[in-house]
Amino acid sequence: MNRLEAFEQMLADLRAQAEREQAEMDGLKAAGKEKSATYRQLFANRVLYRMMLERYRAYGLLP
Repeated sequence: MNRLEAFEQMLADLRAQAEREQAEMDGLKAAGKEKSATYRQLFANRVLYRMMLERYRAYGLLP
């Protein structure tokens, strides 16, 4: 696998993980568990994913 393929695979995995965790957060929120450790960890992950994607945009790797 070359570097571009590896980047594309990592990006796809990152986006898929973000979607799965958002769905889990939505379920926790619906159950009134926004203050749980799990929800807070998922929220922190979401912030990290956004920062990573923003960095990729800044370098012109994403539209």
